[in-house]
Amino acid sequence: MYEPYECLGFLILFSLGFFVSFVSIPALMKKMKSLEIVGADVHKRNSPLIPEMGGIGVLIGLAVSILGASLLFPDKVSLLATFLATTVIAGFAGALDDLKTLSPKVKPFITLLAGLPILASGTYNPHLVLPIIGPTRLTIIYPFVIPVAIAVTSNAVNMMDPFNGVMSGTCSIIALVLLISAALLQHNDAIIMCSGLLGSLLAFYYFNKYPSRTFSGDVGSLSIGAAVGAAAIIGRLEIVAVVAFMPQIMNAFYGLSTIGRLYERREVPRPVHILEDGRLMASEDGKAPITLARMILARGPLTEREAVHLFLVLSSISGVLALFTTYLLVVTP
Repeated sequence: MYEPYECLGFLILFSLGFFVSFVSIPALMKKMKSLEIVGADVHKRNSPLIPEMGGIGVLIGLAVSILGASLLFPDKVSLLATFLATTVIAGFAGALDDLKTLSPKVKPFITLLAGLPILASGTYNPHLVLPIIGPTRLTIIYPFVIPVAIAVTSNAVNMMDPFNGVMSGTCSIIALVLLISAALLQHNDAIIMCSGLLGSLLAFYYFNKYPSRTFSGDVGSLSIGAAVGAAAIIGRLEIVAVVAFMPQIMNAFYGLSTIGRLYERREVPRPVHILEDGRLMASEDGKAPITLARMILARGPLTEREAVHLFLVLSSISGVLALFTTYLLVVTP
């Protein structure tokens, strides 16, 4: 059981992340619009121009929450600095890509570097606990997996941002699942990190949900994906995170396997196109990548709102399976 002061601390971190992001995002939207850093919402008939890089607001809210956590839990300063450094490095890669398009090889390489703070600080445990099996010893291979894991989570989130609110909505579900799992497993470090992350994500979702008033940009999607990966590794929730992350992993796997290489969305035909009545339909172009969005629409056209709903349902199912995985970890001797 948690002491009342601990529960209050977790609530404060969640509130800090939410409030700071909620206040900063409208100012960012106005600034990006004035700088003409906007993107066309291609799944609307009139393709309105929407302010980009709103995901910076998530970074700001998360950073303030982590700074607050350093004051509330001073013994966690090194761990929290590592978590924030990983998130910021991935966000830096995203900002570069937003302002000056990076090659499809450079961006994953920079996100690989985002895992180095975890390696350097040693804020990980190579004794991975598997459901039913119990603790394992991965002292040799685990350090090599960390940079790859951060690159995978950050780029997988970046690749699954097809419609209004999908990225922010599904990642909010993942953050909530990790937070609940951390509480059940009594992994306090993960609770601290996920509290601020969930608060910031929910604030961003308010502005990013259908119809979007701002887009996250790569600065948002890469940093959010890295934050999820870092929280899972540092907070010892790796297996739970993999299960909760299955839609993103599947989407990235299908896309890369059909194209056969790393690619930028600008380089390939769109997997989804809009009909005259405003509904969305899967592309019939054989050169377009197979994505979850294309698979969801394969049975017939849907409105964007309906497609977003299916993504959230799919992520919720993965979340339930992840919580079942947590239960297996709880009962594993």
